[in-house]
Amino acid sequence: QVQLVESEGGLVQAGGSLRLSCAASGSISSINVMGWYRQAPGKQREAVAAITSDGGTHYRDSVKGRFTISRDNAKNTVYLQMDSLKPEDTAVYYCHANHYGDIWGQGTQVTVSS
Repeated sequence: QVQLVESEGGLVQAGGSLRLSCAASGSISSINVMGWYRQAPGKQREAVAAITSDGGTHYRDSVKGRFTISRDNAKNTVYLQMDSLKPEDTAVYYCHANHYGDIWGQGTQVTVSS
């Protein structure tokens, strides 16, 4: 079973940038879709961005043009570059893989101050 480990998040001011990484314990080349979700306090977990094995990407509307998802199959790592961060981006961010079921990382806190 592949395990996912997110990098440490952090505290950033509004308008700032942060890059998250998600390292897999095994090969991700056979995993068709990998993505990032987030969950803010008192809210449901929501999909943020996804990337397919052939590089196709999908974003929720609120992050389009600000977030960029990428994957490096050679390093078994998925990235989420977050620019122009807003306070409403504050949440715990989770890496996800759909591989014989749902696989989740442990989550990492991202806090954006106004």
